[in-house]
Amino acid sequence: MGPITPTEFTPWLSLGGGILIGLSAVMVMALFGRIAGIAGITNGVLGAIVPMGAAPQDRDWRLAFILGMIAAPLAVLLAGGTVQQSVPNNLPGMAIAGLLVGLGTGLGSGCTSGHGVCGMARLSRRSFVAVGTFMAAAIVTVFVLRHVAGGF
Repeated sequence: MGPITPTEFTPWLSLGGGILIGLSAVMVMALFGRIAGIAGITNGVLGAIVPMGAAPQDRDWRLAFILGMIAAPLAVLLAGGTVQQSVPNNLPGMAIAGLLVGLGTGLGSGCTSGHGVCGMARLSRRSFVAVGTFMAAAIVTVFVLRHVAGGF
């Protein structure tokens, strides 16, 4: 393991990204009357593909939302920009992390975008508890990985 490099401080890019996330959440609520939670959107698309009960009738906007998340960084690259994303190349660890996140979103009835962006904006007590819980878990995880387990 190499040394951990600090994350670059980019307040203007972060502000722009936050505005776009908020705008998309408002648009999904205004246009479709739904919460822009990625877990719920993804489950709705998967429910239309894999038989997991009744498939939602609004799968088209859900699919467009997911495709937009995939297409956005590709469009930035095509426009000559750069996309910085640091992802560990530990595939078993990533698979376990993905399964745990999926389990957590199922148990918590939503994900960071559903609870953190939409739920807290609606002053949902359940969302405040969920956000507090996953933020505490994230803080503990980062501390353990960086300072106890040797800097994964």
